[in-house]
Amino acid sequence: MASRQRTASWALVFGTLAVGTVDAIDAVVLFGARGATPVRIFQSIASGLLGRAAFRGGLPVAGLGVAIHYFVAFGIVTTYFVVSRRAALLRRHWAVCGMLYGIVAYGVMNLVVIPLSAIGPAPFVLPLVVNGIAIHMFGIGIPSAWFASRVAVAAPRA
Repeated sequence: MASRQRTASWALVFGTLAVGTVDAIDAVVLFGARGATPVRIFQSIASGLLGRAAFRGGLPVAGLGVAIHYFVAFGIVTTYFVVSRRAALLRRHWAVCGMLYGIVAYGVMNLVVIPLSAIGPAPFVLPLVVNGIAIHMFGIGIPSAWFASRVAVAAPRA
């Protein structure tokens, strides 16, 4: 598919799928190595909305966690895409800007969104922070930027 044929919808759909899937795989591998099951991992995402009751909700609540996870991924991808339409630097230097955006996304999620959710603030655990920053830079920021950079900006109308 030539870049001139790629649309905003293409970038948002495939960007969301890439970001959400890479981040989910990272969570399943990282927390799976620490003893968590995929169901528990996605229930923990749903617990941001439902609180501790999420852990008694079984597969339906895990499914809600998956939906929330991809909804957040969509928001992150969409934010980069929208801002990149106004700031050509974000499209031209997509790799560096994507990594920086990933760090910002990590900060917003972990210092604002999660503490304000029903989960509340999480303790500082260095290996989890290092992994979190890395996955946000390389698995969230860079794909968000790459997909945004592949869609041409419409010329301004006269």
